[in-house]
Amino acid sequence: MNAAAETAAGRKLDVAKQGVTAVNSALKQSPEGAFKLTNPGGEHALACGLNAPVEVTIVGNAGYYCAGMNRQAAVTVEGNAGTGLAENIMSGSVRITGNASQSAGASGHGGLVVIGGNASARCGISLKGADIVVGGNVGHMSGFMAQSGRIVVLGNAGPGLGDSIYEAQIYVRGSVSGLGADCVEKPMKPKHLKALGELLAQAGMDADPAGFRRYGSARKLYNFHIDNAGAR
Repeated sequence: MNAAAETAAGRKLDVAKQGVTAVNSALKQSPEGAFKLTNPGGEHALACGLNAPVEVTIVGNAGYYCAGMNRQAAVTVEGNAGTGLAENIMSGSVRITGNASQSAGASGHGGLVVIGGNASARCGISLKGADIVVGGNVGHMSGFMAQSGRIVVLGNAGPGLGDSIYEAQIYVRGSVSGLGADCVEKPMKPKHLKALGELLAQAGMDADPAGFRRYGSARKLYNFHIDNAGAR
């Protein structure tokens, strides 16, 4: 491939030949552009700590903490990802076509995480503002202590959903094995249907918002009254 063609397709970085450190360094030194990471071989910490509007496509499976601490970048994994996918994401987007292991999107402050397949246990734990959309099922204790943001599940949810949840919102289209402490079903109002429809479209998911149920906090575990949160 000549230089012009490679530029159009995105700069190729061979993880197996160059190593994770060199590949991540090349990504971080680029203020913009598109990159294609080949032969990832399930390596850990790929495309971590990015802070520029680059586009990164990982062709194959990624290991632990792929695209962790992401800011601005658009990362796509054409395969599966291990524990901690998009952990502590701040902005930008992380998308995978396959399945994610446990703790996907943990502590995410902003941005969008899209999982085409299933997510394992503790998806979106301690969520702080990011949006997570899962095309399949999520495992047990998903949304545990989620403070803000949204988790959308097109499949089923395991037991302990939303345990000790704060002000995050969870939408599930399928069945729920069991709700965690202080998590209750809430009504789907027109504003929720509208917002959910917009999020589904952004995630590229073809689903009717009316087919989902909404879950959130019963606010029984708080040691303050939520209506007084803004009082001085």
